[in-house]
Amino acid sequence: MPTTPSRPRPRSSRPPQRRPAPPRSARVPYASVPRKRPRWAMRAATTLSVVVLASAGIGHAVVSSLDADIARVDPFKDMKNRPRAGHGMNVLLVGTDGRDRISEQERRQYRLGGQACHCTDTMMIVHVSQDRQRASVVSLPRDSYAELPGHIEQNSGRRHGPHPVKLNAAYAEGGPHLTVRTVEDLTRLKIDHYLEVDFTTFMRTVDVLGGVQICTYEPMKDSYSGLDLPAGTHTLSGGQALQYVRSRHVDGASDLGRMKRQQRFLAALIERATSSRVLLNPIKFRNVALTVLGSVRADQGFHTDELLDLGRAMRNFSPSSSEFTTVPIAQPSYPVKGVGSTVKWDRTKADRLFQALRDDRPLTVGRPRPTHPPATVQVAPQQIRVQVENGTAAAGLGKRVDRALASTGFRTTGAPTDAKDRTARRTVVLYDPQWDRSAKSLAAALPGSELRAVPGQGATLKVIAGSDYRQVRPVRVEDPEQGAATVVTGDEVLCG
Repeated sequence: MPTTPSRPRPRSSRPPQRRPAPPRSARVPYASVPRKRPRWAMRAATTLSVVVLASAGIGHAVVSSLDADIARVDPFKDMKNRPRAGHGMNVLLVGTDGRDRISEQERRQYRLGGQACHCTDTMMIVHVSQDRQRASVVSLPRDSYAELPGHIEQNSGRRHGPHPVKLNAAYAEGGPHLTVRTVEDLTRLKIDHYLEVDFTTFMRTVDVLGGVQICTYEPMKDSYSGLDLPAGTHTLSGGQALQYVRSRHVDGASDLGRMKRQQRFLAALIERATSSRVLLNPIKFRNVALTVLGSVRADQGFHTDELLDLGRAMRNFSPSSSEFTTVPIAQPSYPVKGVGSTVKWDRTKADRLFQALRDDRPLTVGRPRPTHPPATVQVAPQQIRVQVENGTAAAGLGKRVDRALASTGFRTTGAPTDAKDRTARRTVVLYDPQWDRSAKSLAAALPGSELRAVPGQGATLKVIAGSDYRQVRPVRVEDPEQGAATVVTGDEVLCG
């Protein structure tokens, strides 16, 4: 195709230039357009960067659009003589039943039969430090002994004076308002915000995050909740996670054991949210937020700015920056006439705990950090007699296992032998069914081991070490009066 010389620009002192013209089909009008496109891209990138930096990855407009989805309650209405404000932010997180919002199929699958109750299933105080670098979570047993302050009943308008109850009765009798008042009276902490989550919210949140990973060093089975997990690592769906945090019949620790599992799960949930970078992706965050906020209830002051504050805090969170504990217990079964068995707090230790929150101090200050968090068991290892056998062809394995168990506190015979079958792949704990609780304690010290009942074996438990043996995990007996006040950080309860 012939070429045409280009004409010089008018009023220009530059000499004319000759260059080949592109074919007519390839000519692009307005040669200045390509220069504008990178400027537009730069402005867009800059705007996005500002949003990301300003809100820790959560766009203000995104969060503002979600504000209207939150159902509102007013738990602080007409409250007087409240505790003085401390440093940081205290959120009362309440888990309610809400099974009436779950499908019939899910009710059957996850053992949620019966009528929905107007009650609390879980109660925690979440303290976010003033610098937004740390979260401290304190579980409040739902059966805690409490005295309801005088109040007016919502339905009938009748006035009630102070009377003893279990803590979860505050919600049943007076909703969020009476719940906040009762918690503030018990803790002398000023509650800044109130968040209420039901079963539906919990399940959907876990599912939208793609599941949450937990691990168990011994099988967990609860016929009431339907939980059935073998030892090992599992990624739980929303329904399975609900079974896990609701189970109260896995061991003898009942509600105290359930609270520890809830804390462990919350640590795993934080790890999942932060490691998946969902908080740095406005679109992913919106999907999660829509799921959560679609069925939560919050106080009228919990708005966009508070959500952004939590977002900024969570951006820098890691499992090690979250810490978990349960209010110290003096009597796990404190009888009260007309109320039943309640949980009585250790008032002196509880006051120290809540003073630390008021002062915005980490709960782990001065606490030695364990290299391997011990597993909680029902029977102390010092009470358990163990004979070790080497079930593999590896020389010296029996001696290594015997020494490791003895150093953890188990009463080993000190004379390991070789098993008849030297091809064992999995470590097995043989036990007489009469000593099943001791067997569970021993299995907890041998992660992944198999429990096998042998009627008539007697009081001495037998360990056949398999090729899967790696190490003995430290264990400690559960002490309801002391163990419930143990403080752990999130990374200490995650799967190793």
